[in-house]
Amino acid sequence: MKPRPLLADGELRIGTPPGERLRAVVIPFIIFTAIWGSTWIVIRGQLGTVAPQWSVAYRFGIAAVAMTFIAAIKGDSLRLGRSGLVAALFLGFTQFCINFNMVYLAERHITSGVVATVFALLLIPSSLMGWALLGQRPTGRFAWSSLVAVTGIGLLFVHELHEHAASAKQIASGIGLTLLGMIGASIANVVQARPEIRRFPLFGLLAWSMAAGALIDAAFALILAGPPTIDTRPVYWAGLLYLALAASVLTFSLYYPVVRKIGPAKAAYSSVIVPIIAMGFSTWLEGYRWTPLTIAGALLALGGMVAALSRSRSSVAAPDAA
Repeated sequence: MKPRPLLADGELRIGTPPGERLRAVVIPFIIFTAIWGSTWIVIRGQLGTVAPQWSVAYRFGIAAVAMTFIAAIKGDSLRLGRSGLVAALFLGFTQFCINFNMVYLAERHITSGVVATVFALLLIPSSLMGWALLGQRPTGRFAWSSLVAVTGIGLLFVHELHEHAASAKQIASGIGLTLLGMIGASIANVVQARPEIRRFPLFGLLAWSMAAGALIDAAFALILAGPPTIDTRPVYWAGLLYLALAASVLTFSLYYPVVRKIGPAKAAYSSVIVPIIAMGFSTWLEGYRWTPLTIAGALLALGGMVAALSRSRSSVAAPDAA
């Protein structure tokens, strides 16, 4: 039997040789999942001398420059026209400003592992917005699985309140900020999935989006945190470069091509694996304490997302925030 013709640009055919699939999908998937799993704890090290808003602005200023070089290497044009620049501005605001600022601020209140686990629910608002704006109705299986995942997050929340009863306001603030970040990411995910946005060169669009995000981040930081501050510690700059180059430029450069090859539903399994890695780092470096309640909560949250992704028809991409 001959391989099935491509149904979309870049999609892998049935019968694709294992070596090609390994190179085009498996290796990139392992790389961006491992990096995204580690970024939550690296963000923790960015908090301190520099206001979180300025750290986000620095990160995407560096990332925008690097992504411009990637676009040139890939042969993607930076001439997007007025409509392309408007799209980049919108994505920059939702994905690289609202999303990341909320995550950075959330980690001042709750552990990085809890933030990552809550953010695993990103697929839920993305799918609901995809239903509203793209006509992609989720299945009943997805609805029940999502309810299970939300129950798991609720158990983690109860544990945090029990462990830190005196700082209930802090915990609520951390989870609330994470949810706001999810909304920003969800909006960006749905918008970039629309046909009129997908026609723009991927790397050129990302370069402009990161540049727009960096400028908005800087304005946001100037208003809320005052003039820019600098942390001279090498560990801060090492973390900043890791977040800008590895966790932003490299991961987005690998993730979106994989989405176009295997579809976002399968690619979104990274959203389930990432919190497991993040919770491991949180246990090791932040002293996160596991109890029967947290184990049950994590299993329900991640198990619910696995069930929701199984046989999912959603075409909305769900990259992780960090």
